[in-house]
Amino acid sequence: MADNRRSRATTEGLARTPNRAMMRAAGFRDEDFQKPIVGVGNAHSTITPCNMGIGAQAERASDALRAAGAMPVSFGTITISDGISMGTEGMKFSLVSREVIADSIETVCNGQSLDGLLATGGCDKNMPGAMIGIARLNIPSIFVYGGTIKPGNYKGKDLTIVSAFEAVGQAAAGNLSDEDLKGVEMNACPGAGSCGGMYTANTMSSAFEAMGMSLMGSSTVSAVDEESHTFAAKAAEVLVDAIHHQRLPRDIITREAVENAMSLIMAVGGSTNAVLHLLAIANACEVAFSIDDVERIRRKVPVICDLKPSGRYVTSEFHDVGGTPQVMKMLLAKGLLHGHCTTITGQTIEELLADVSATPSPDQDIIRDFDNPVYDEGHLAILRGNLAEEGAVAKVSGIKKRRIEGPARVFDSEEIAMDAILNDEIKAGDVVIIRYEGPKGGPGMREMLAPTSAIIGRGLGDAVGLITDGRFSGGTYGMVVGHVAPEAAVGGNIALVEEGDTVVIDADTNSLEVQLSDAELAARRERWSARAPNYPRGVLGKFAKLVSSASYGAVTDKDLFKD
Repeated sequence: MADNRRSRATTEGLARTPNRAMMRAAGFRDEDFQKPIVGVGNAHSTITPCNMGIGAQAERASDALRAAGAMPVSFGTITISDGISMGTEGMKFSLVSREVIADSIETVCNGQSLDGLLATGGCDKNMPGAMIGIARLNIPSIFVYGGTIKPGNYKGKDLTIVSAFEAVGQAAAGNLSDEDLKGVEMNACPGAGSCGGMYTANTMSSAFEAMGMSLMGSSTVSAVDEESHTFAAKAAEVLVDAIHHQRLPRDIITREAVENAMSLIMAVGGSTNAVLHLLAIANACEVAFSIDDVERIRRKVPVICDLKPSGRYVTSEFHDVGGTPQVMKMLLAKGLLHGHCTTITGQTIEELLADVSATPSPDQDIIRDFDNPVYDEGHLAILRGNLAEEGAVAKVSGIKKRRIEGPARVFDSEEIAMDAILNDEIKAGDVVIIRYEGPKGGPGMREMLAPTSAIIGRGLGDAVGLITDGRFSGGTYGMVVGHVAPEAAVGGNIALVEEGDTVVIDADTNSLEVQLSDAELAARRERWSARAPNYPRGVLGKFAKLVSSASYGAVTDKDLFKD
């Protein structure tokens, strides 16, 4: 154990008597002061089903840490439920919570000079928030996922939380009865666990497995299954060994490990939010990884998993047919994964996958062979053009029209756009633009699951484009483009678009353009002025002041002291 990481609680001498006195009150005995002291970052809460099973997991991990010769100390981390806050002003706090989680983990572990960290999480921002904190700390750490939810069911049809959002659009269009709307609401979420498709939570947990920072096979476990507790206990044992051997996060989260994570995300059809979060994690590790790397990987890695939101199956079903390890082994066999990358176990990716078949079972159709992919290329495309000079992210899976050209329908907030959709003001061929919802402009870069689901629920999913400087939920699909940078609040060209301008989204040429001359854009810029911040104080005010462009991951500590 490195001396500079040895807990102050283990230092003998009169000066440490007050420290030990307080720690004795917290349960320490004489022998515990000589053990590695491990923080258990407990993300349990009853705010959301995603996190309400984590408390038992954290207790199981704490017991296993004691048995392995460590002294666990538990502390809480926060969560914001994206699904519950979706479509409200509260959604502005979601991305902010990623930074609060990272800050809190860094603060506690450094403030108490802990020797290691076992971080737990369930809802979307728990995973990247924890990993950003882990990267900053660079003490031996492991991530334990709370697990996915089982699918709901109503009238013989499997449901996820996205089913509820789409049901709103169907009901507004007169295509769903009040009784069935209530039926979907009552049955979409049957219990504990994170949203059940390959949405953001399951995407990021799978990415961490590919990155080597969580146990192989743990990223798609169901929250209500005993297996989730078994993985928590095993993770504790692995962490204690990592502390003794000083296996540090920044030695594991290399550029090649981040590339492994992105390759896995492409193969499983993961969330657009993964681009934002991997950029942020790379920033925390000081690893060179950009949105151009995302596009490079997309062109090499096909989508081979038929998973919601654009596919048919949920994550618990994916787990049952081999899950993330099966896909990783297939990528490795094709030379699309860096097998020499080390993991928190001390073994390499290749060693951990040695006993996994490179061929998926023929008795299932969730994981496809490479000669029969769901899509020939990855689904998360980086678009550029005069509407996104720094880039934008589009999920191009499941779309029938890869090019949309149409009149801009411009809205300066999500709520105004949602009213227009539900009032039948959006027609086939329109390109909806929702702006001033970016990292600074919102602030907080809200997810747009409500408008996109309402568009799909009204039968316009293949006929309407949507562009925003905000984000999209991992449950979103259709011709949608988010993370537009520069954002409207800082004078990006998205702020200059006017109602009726012709806008082109082209997934084949990776372009996002408004058909205006440079001279016209310059003239409009002369007339444009920045808006006063929506929140000049408090946590949103601080976030807006510090946050970077989405093209850098919307981080709050990038180049803080540069002019």
